[in-house]
This record gives sequence, C-alpha cells and structure tokens, in this order.
Amino acid sequence: MWLPLIALIIGAALGLSSDIIIPEQYASYLSIALLAALDTLFGGIRAHLQNMYDEGVFISGFFFNIILAASLAFLGVHLGVDLYLAAIFAFGVRLFQNIAVIRRLALAKWMGTK
Repeated sequence: MWLPLIALIIGAALGLSSDIIIPEQYASYLSIALLAALDTLFGGIRAHLQNMYDEGVFISGFFFNIILAASLAFLGVHLGVDLYLAAIFAFGVRLFQNIAVIRRLALAKWMGTK
C-alpha cells in the first residue's frame, strides 16, 4: 500500500521542482502515460483495500500500462489515426471505476459495515 503513495509523492515533488518543458509534439504521449500511471496507482490502492495487493502485479502493471498506452499513441500518430483516444477512454473508464470502488470501500469501512 505504501509503494503507490510514496511513488506518487516523490513523482509529484520531482515534477513540481523541475523546470522541464515537454515539447508540444510529445504532449499526447505524456498525457496518455500519465493517465495509465494514475489508473495503475488507483488500481493498487483498490487492491490493497480489497486485500488483494501484490507488489509484483502493481509494478509490472505500472510499466506495462505506460508502455502499451504510449505505443498506441505512437502507432496512431504514424497511421494518422487518433488511437490515443481509445487508450484515454479505456484508462479513463478504469480510473473512474477504481475510484468508485475505493469510495465505496472507504465509506463501508467508515460506516462500520462490509
């Protein structure tokens, strides 16, 4: 459970403290990779709350999702098709589903029910 939160805090601190400017042509790659990373982060939090968390699954899923999303965006650019929109939709839906489950589990824990 601590690994995703620590990674989020370190990543946010490094991102906010650096003066790196991402060129506009790479913005779609970065946005889709960020969305994939957030999906994996919230998936890890959800798995922890459901007592199913596994660090190996989390780390492999993190890198696999980012590579898959960036590859779809890259392929789409070279084919002239906006494939990154499909990845945005897929990861966006999963992200909101994970957040909804986290909210339900937190409310159930807070209310004392299961």
